[in-house]
Amino acid sequence: MKLEKSIAILLLAFAPVVAAFAETPKDAAAAKLEAAKSEVKKLAAKGKIRDGDLIFQTSLSSQSKAIQLATKSKYSHCGIIYKENGRYYVFEAIQPVKSTPLDKWIARGKDGHYVVKRLKNAEKILTPEVLAKMKREGEKFRGKDYDLAFEWSDERIYCSELIWKIYQRATGVEIGKLEKLRDFDLTSEVVRKKMKERYGDKIPMDETVISPATVFASELLMTVKSN
Repeated sequence: MKLEKSIAILLLAFAPVVAAFAETPKDAAAAKLEAAKSEVKKLAAKGKIRDGDLIFQTSLSSQSKAIQLATKSKYSHCGIIYKENGRYYVFEAIQPVKSTPLDKWIARGKDGHYVVKRLKNAEKILTPEVLAKMKREGEKFRGKDYDLAFEWSDERIYCSELIWKIYQRATGVEIGKLEKLRDFDLTSEVVRKKMKERYGDKIPMDETVISPATVFASELLMTVKSN
């Protein structure tokens, strides 16, 4: 009887410790989202985000590592920030192209890290009329499939291509240098495996491409927030 009582006491004593280590993936995701919500509130209160800003993160997608290695950049995903009905969203090319609440977008990235960039002359270029035109251009892509082959067409589209085309068509500004697939570092085994998966033996080396890295590095942009 004494032994049973002692065991019961030990179990009660260690219960909080066991519970602390029993956090489920769902609990972790909820905690990340709450942290992101708090972050967005701070950004909005301090005026650190505006319509038309660009936001970058390290995606946790299956292709993220290959993109990072090929472009020599930690950032593998990006989108455009818009404010709609008092709430901030990221217009992005995933599957399919859509608007994602900014807090959920931040929580989805690696370690909740992000960088917000803005045109250096945004005050002059991004007038209400131009922002409305950008949104109209974006609506032409809404619902379209993500472009796994990174082709330079409007049938399917990937994240940095979406940004580049919306800005170029609505403002005339080209953010980032267009490159060819052959310009990237394709030597890594991770990259070669992904290329084989996407293209087989017919890799379109002369395909026009715009990467998150070249958009991020554009001299037309300035960093307004990095956490």
